[in-house]
Amino acid sequence: MAIEIANQTRSNINRSLIERAVKKVLKFAKQEGNVSVVIVGDAAMQKLNKLYRSKNKPTDVLSFSEADSQFPDNTFIGEIVIDWLQIKRQAKILKHSAAWELAFIVIHGMLHLIGYEDETKRGALEMERLGNNLIKKITI
Repeated sequence: MAIEIANQTRSNINRSLIERAVKKVLKFAKQEGNVSVVIVGDAAMQKLNKLYRSKNKPTDVLSFSEADSQFPDNTFIGEIVIDWLQIKRQAKILKHSAAWELAFIVIHGMLHLIGYEDETKRGALEMERLGNNLIKKITI
């Protein structure tokens, strides 16, 4: 299993925290495979969100599952793109540390990669419940 982390910002990102969050979800799902995590800023995230979701604004996380690929690779689970500035804003609003919010959003993105969806109220509640349970098992 490999976790590739690409930080495209000038901020110092806690790579160990990201790795622990990814591993916790993979253990929960009883899955093995490679995952890519990319940390970007608002401009890059806004472009991606517009391209893939037709929403012309930044978002906290986008998940790209290998299962949706034209050329599936059994060893690659997918890629998560995270907007670091959005994470910091959300942390402030929700009164969490940026580290806690980052871990929660990594977990959320990973849950998407393994098949969970939050398009319905029921799905969103299930993902939030799982996210809260999994984050308790990570030292932040």
